[in-house]
Amino acid sequence: MRVVAWPLAFLLLHALLIGLAGDEAESVSLHMLIAAPMMAGLACLWRGWRDGWEGWAALAIAMPLWAGGMAASMVSIVWLSAQGEGGASILLYVLYGVPLIFALASPADEPWPVRLVDGVLAAALGYFFFRYVFTQSTLSGTGDGNIAAIRLLFDLENAYIAAFALIRLLACQDARFRGFLRTLCLYAAAYLLVAFYINHFEWQTAFGSWPDLMIDLPFLMLAVLAIIGGEGQAMMRTGRRFAHVVRAGSPLLLPATLLTVSALLLRQDAGLAVAGCIMATLGYGLRSILVQLRSYDEQDRLERLSHFDGLTGVANRRRFDEMLRRELARMRRQGGALALIMVDIDHFKLLNDHHGHLVGDARLQEVAATLAACARRGGDLVARYGGEEFAVLLPGADAVEAAEVAERMRAAVEGRVLVSPAPDGVVTVSIGLAQAGAGEEAQALVDRADRALYDAKRGGRNRVGVAVIAGA
Repeated sequence: MRVVAWPLAFLLLHALLIGLAGDEAESVSLHMLIAAPMMAGLACLWRGWRDGWEGWAALAIAMPLWAGGMAASMVSIVWLSAQGEGGASILLYVLYGVPLIFALASPADEPWPVRLVDGVLAAALGYFFFRYVFTQSTLSGTGDGNIAAIRLLFDLENAYIAAFALIRLLACQDARFRGFLRTLCLYAAAYLLVAFYINHFEWQTAFGSWPDLMIDLPFLMLAVLAIIGGEGQAMMRTGRRFAHVVRAGSPLLLPATLLTVSALLLRQDAGLAVAGCIMATLGYGLRSILVQLRSYDEQDRLERLSHFDGLTGVANRRRFDEMLRRELARMRRQGGALALIMVDIDHFKLLNDHHGHLVGDARLQEVAATLAACARRGGDLVARYGGEEFAVLLPGADAVEAAEVAERMRAAVEGRVLVSPAPDGVVTVSIGLAQAGAGEEAQALVDRADRALYDAKRGGRNRVGVAVIAGA
C-alpha cells in the first residue's frame, strides 16, 4: 500500500499546484511533468540493479529522454515565450522510444557482432527521427499544417512498441525477462492511450491545466510496477513454434521502424528515404548472415557432440556403428576389403581401483591419442566402443596391412610407458582383429573381432589375436 500511496500523493500534489499556482501553474506543472518520468527512471534503475539490466536499462534511458523533451518544452514555452513546442522537445519525445525498440528487437544473448548491427540500426533510426522531425518543425515551434505529420509519427512509434511488447510477452519463456515485458506492455498500452488522447484532442490546451494529470499516469504506473513487480506469474501456454517465430521475427522491429520513418520522409527528401530503405535492408541482411553463421557453428558443434566421445575426442559408438554399416554396404556394392580391430586396455579396473577415476580418464585419453596416431590413412576410424574398449575400422586394408596396424598400435601403447599397477608396470592393450567376409553382417564381424580379442587376453594379454574369416 505504501508503494501505491506515493503516486496518489504525487497526483494530488500536482492537482493542488495546478489549482493554487495561478499564473505560475504552467511552469509548476511542467516541473511536475519532468519529475514523473525521472522517478520512473530511478525505479527502473533500481529494478535493473536488483534483477539484471536486460530491458530495464532501456527503460532507465528512455525516461530521461522523455523528461528532456519536457524540459525543452519548458525552456521554449516559459523562458522563450514560444507559442508551442519546438523541434528539440519533439525530437526527444520521439527518441525516447529508440532504446525501447532496441530492447525489444535485440535479445541480450545474441553475440556482440549481431548486437552491434542492431545498435547501428538503432542509431540510424535516431538520425532518421531527427531528420523527419526537423522537416516538420523548427527550434521555435511547429506549424499547424505539420501537426498531423508529427502526430502520425508519435502514433506509429507508440503502437509499434505496445504491440511488439505484447507479442514478445505472449511468447517469452524466461521468467525474469517476462517481468520486464509485462511491465513494458502495461506501461506502453497506457502511454499509447494517453499520448493519443493528448495529441489528438488536447493538443491546443496549454500546460498547467487538468489534462497534465493524465500525462503523469503512465509514468507513475511504470514506477509502481518496477518496484513491486515480481519476476513473472504463470506463463501463458504458447506453442514452441510461436515462441520461435517471435524470437526469429523480433529483430524485424528495428528495420521495420526505420522503413516506416523512411516512407514518411519520401515527400520531403526522396534521396534520404531511399537511403533509409537501403540501410534497413542491408542492416537486416548483415544481421541475418551473422545469425546464420552462428547457427552453422552451433550445428557443427552439435554434430561433433553427436559423433565424438567427449572424454577421449575420438569417434563415439554411434559414429562407429554408422561407419561400419556404411563400409559393409560399400563392400557389397563395390567389393574390396575391410578390417575391424577391437582394443581393450589390460587390467583397467585395477588401474581405476588403485589410482582413481581421474588417472583412469587420463589413461583413456592417452591410449585413444596413441591409437589415432597409428591409424594414418584418411578413411581409418578410431572410436571409443565403450568403457575401456576401442574399435578401429580400416576400410580397404587387407589382412597383412591390418595386422601391421594392429601390431603398431599394441607396440605404441606399450612404448609410451604409462605407469599402471598391472603386472607389467605399464599400460598395455589386447587386440582382436577380424577381416570382413563377403556379405557379412555388422554384428557378426564385431562378434568375431571380440572373440579374437578375448583369445588375446586368455593368451596372456598385450598381444594381437586374429579371427578366421567367416566361411574360411
